Amino acid sequence: MPATYKSEEGKQQVLAEYRTILADWPVDNKQYQIPTSYGETFVIESGDPTSPALVLLHGSLSNSFSWYGDVALLSRQFHVFAVDLPGEAGLSSDIRPDYLSGAYEQWLDEVIARLGVKQCSIAGQSLGGWIALRYATVHPDKVGNLALLCPGGLAMQRRNFLFKVLLQTISARGDRSKVIKRVLGMDRGGDGDTNEMRRALDFILLINKYLKPRYATLPVFSDAELSRLTMPILVVFGDNDWLLNANKSIDRIEHNAPNVTTVLLPGVGHAVLGQAERMRDFFVRAMPS
Repeated sequence: MPATYKSEEGKQQVLAEYRTILADWPVDNKQYQIPTSYGETFVIESGDPTSPALVLLHGSLSNSFSWYGDVALLSRQFHVFAVDLPGEAGLSSDIRPDYLSGAYEQWLDEVIARLGVKQCSIAGQSLGGWIALRYATVHPDKVGNLALLCPGGLAMQRRNFLFKVLLQTISARGDRSKVIKRVLGMDRGGDGDTNEMRRALDFILLINKYLKPRYATLPVFSDAELSRLTMPILVVFGDNDWLLNANKSIDRIEHNAPNVTTVLLPGVGHAVLGQAERMRDFFVRAMPS
């Protein structure tokens, strides 16, 4: 199995910072590992166990810190499980399965079963959104509803993405922070330029410095697969997403799934942030009365 990090020292730096963040988690929680066929999986559990279950799946080159600004609000009405994906910058195993191997849906099915959940809502970001969609197409009976932030798999990834990143790197004179902020759409300053945002950017930079990225593109779902998604779905994209074609993605999910709410955020890049209230309201409306 190829190494996930560029060095062991770099891995320990990333995980040390992550553990510091976890010690400051914004809501009362339990943190633990659960066994799966793909190694140990790290979970942060919060909220009332009698509330409806909500599973949170972060994106690539990240971990559950992605939900740091959302989890307190979501935990007021849901039993929340923030899960570190395998092969990413969290405390789950370093295993990186092939996207088409069936491993991700099997892994998530094992995780949900270990959590003792029969049906849940799932929120996913980017790669996490792709995994949520993949799981829901295979196990639609186990997914009550989906909230997807810039999910992969609805349209082909942009072919000129790496070229644009190269141009931005040149124009930024090699300043990694400027490049990442532009790619994610975090370079607009204003109200979003908070201590929390700066902390997030510093952590993203640390991860990008030491974690090896995956260059394989996410497979696109067929029309037949998307037509299995009869549960309520919320899809949110930024209209300035460099990685994914937001308009094509929205068109495909609206055309194939019957119960979809879509939102296109103006001036927003691939980092779709601050959606906790929108997700909460959607989940509450989608719950059976």
